[in-house]
Parts: sequence; C-alpha cells; structure tokens
Amino acid sequence: MLKSIEKIIGKRVIVRCTNAGVFYGTLSEKEGKEVTLTDCRRIWYWDGAASLHQLAAEGVTNPANCKFTVRVKSISLLDVIEIIPCTEKAIENIEAVKEWKR
Repeated sequence: MLKSIEKIIGKRVIVRCTNAGVFYGTLSEKEGKEVTLTDCRRIWYWDGAASLHQLAAEGVTNPANCKFTVRVKSISLLDVIEIIPCTEKAIENIEAVKEWKR
C-alpha cells in the first residue's frame, strides 16, 4: 500500500476525514492516518456529482451551487479515511469553482 501512496504524492486529491469533512488539494505528506495538503480547499457542499468518486473523476455539473472555501497554503488533516486521486478533467472543473465565502 505504501507504494500506491507514493505514486500520488504531489498530485491533486480529494480527502475525506472522519470528523473534519472533505478537502481538495495537493497531497504532500502522509503518515498513518495523517496527511498534509497544500493549496487546499474545504469541499463544504457540492452539487452535480453523486459521490466523492464522481467528483474526483469528473468534477461537478452545477458549479454555481457548490460551496468550496477559499484556499489555504497548507493544512494537516488527522484521521483520514479516504484519499481519491483526481483526473485532469476533475481538476480543471474543481479549480474553476468560485470561492465560497461570507
């Protein structure tokens, strides 16, 4: 399993945590259930993808209804339960979603 994680270090991913929610960013480190993402956004709400798998594969079809937060330079996430590599199509789509803020 370690080798499969090494292949996605430096890649754009969707990460799901037990209690912290869902995040999108570049996977820079992983140790146990802890990861560090850079250039990261929280995926607060998405519209137009049935699951995180579809989000990572295709992006969303209703970007105006999505709530993807502002970017942070780096974040450490604890208790990660899922890391899904994103396709180029999904990356372009997610990057184009306007930042949600109040």
